[in-house]
Amino acid sequence: MNVKGKMVAILVAGSLAVGAGGTYAGMSLFSDDESNSALEKAAEDSLNLDLGGSGAEEEFAKIEKTYDLISQQYFQKVDKDKLLEGAIQGMVKTLDDPYSVYMDEETAEQFNDTLESSFEGIGAEVTMMDGYVTIVAPFEDSPAEKAGLRPKDQIVSIDGKSTKGLDLYDAVLKIRGKKGSTVKLEVKRPGASETLTVNVKRDEIPIETVYSDVIEKDGKKVGNIRITSFSEDTAADFEKQLKALEDKGIDGLVIDVRGNPGGYLSSVEDIMKLIVKKDEPIVQIEARNGEKQRFFSSRTEKRGYPIVGLIDRGSASASEILAAALKEAGEYELVGEKSFGKGTVQQAVEMDDGSSIKLTMFKWLTPDGNWIHEKGVKPTVEVKQPDYFYASPITVEKPLTFDSNGEQVKNLQTILKGLGFNPGRTDGYFDEKTETAVRAFQNSSNDLKVTGKVDKETARLMEKELLEKVDEAKNDLQLQTAIEVLFEK
Repeated sequence: MNVKGKMVAILVAGSLAVGAGGTYAGMSLFSDDESNSALEKAAEDSLNLDLGGSGAEEEFAKIEKTYDLISQQYFQKVDKDKLLEGAIQGMVKTLDDPYSVYMDEETAEQFNDTLESSFEGIGAEVTMMDGYVTIVAPFEDSPAEKAGLRPKDQIVSIDGKSTKGLDLYDAVLKIRGKKGSTVKLEVKRPGASETLTVNVKRDEIPIETVYSDVIEKDGKKVGNIRITSFSEDTAADFEKQLKALEDKGIDGLVIDVRGNPGGYLSSVEDIMKLIVKKDEPIVQIEARNGEKQRFFSSRTEKRGYPIVGLIDRGSASASEILAAALKEAGEYELVGEKSFGKGTVQQAVEMDDGSSIKLTMFKWLTPDGNWIHEKGVKPTVEVKQPDYFYASPITVEKPLTFDSNGEQVKNLQTILKGLGFNPGRTDGYFDEKTETAVRAFQNSSNDLKVTGKVDKETARLMEKELLEKVDEAKNDLQLQTAIEVLFEK
């Protein structure tokens, strides 16, 4: 393999979408008129791999000798290509960086497939954290979201097989699959005492990233734009929908990047050029040598209405760039929860044989020069959703009944309380009050027998009613708070 590669993309997602091919999102950071920037030079220099430098020949001779020794003298015949692949993977793994990965030719091709308009899978962005495949965020209305997967959920087994020892790409290849098929995931949730079993039915995941509507409250028209990820077309779609909202005479704007796992840096830059003034940088990119490249808007004034950003723990990477730019460059309020905390930038380098290395090469800094890696962006107004927003679908292998206990019962009690049927406790023990609450729910429906037991049909109707409640804007405490904050000043 020729180690001299070519720069393919600058990435700010740093994770994989679990779909037919999975993906890491990326796009060149530099426009044509910035070709002489210090940062681009640093990027190009990083790919100018001079193997004849000081000490390099001696070190590579050691690697070559090991390669020859094993390939020629090992007591069994070995695959020379696998030896080389293993050496490269080993070097990348020593970095202990979940965002730096090596893909062989076949894997690289598969994971580039989802740059198309849609893909098949469960619809969740994942990364490696603490040795586990971890959910960054499920996509909006995806099978993963409907199955109750949440940010920071750790996948400990796939279809009954442990994920221990699997790298991120191997795990994603096992999770993805054809539309209509089901994958069984065992999940460890932060704060939970037991693992959860989540069955996810794979489906086609369309790559539509911008949604908007007008919310009327107290005589005011509020434009609400939700960005689910940053793809190649996101900025253009955002601009188009923003204009449509302005034509309707909005009095304020909420930009919602909750659950948005990231994507193309250029999309964030283009969106922020519509929002913030040129006085402060949108983002700063810092190279290994400490040199920084700052990216600015050209706007001379703010838009003529107040703006508030919405973030949560599933807002990652490019979403955090947007949130930090709103907060520091735009001096706008942020409502919600502290974001995910990814402050590095990856560069994909394609080798001559089609394989690829995605390597962390830069930090990104907020307009004020803060590095949010593993810290996240803090909202200016912290608001958590009601507990039932975080409830998972109830997995009923056998009916939940009086004297049952565990995480499924705890989840059931949270759902009952959210639907207005008070179980009296939410600690995971199915007592008489919980049974009474179940009976009350069943009695409220014409389709259920009143048994006090939670079978599959009762669980299905509970989930249906809960989703309907969650989907109503009036029950979204974070959104409602954002609207209030808009008009406080």
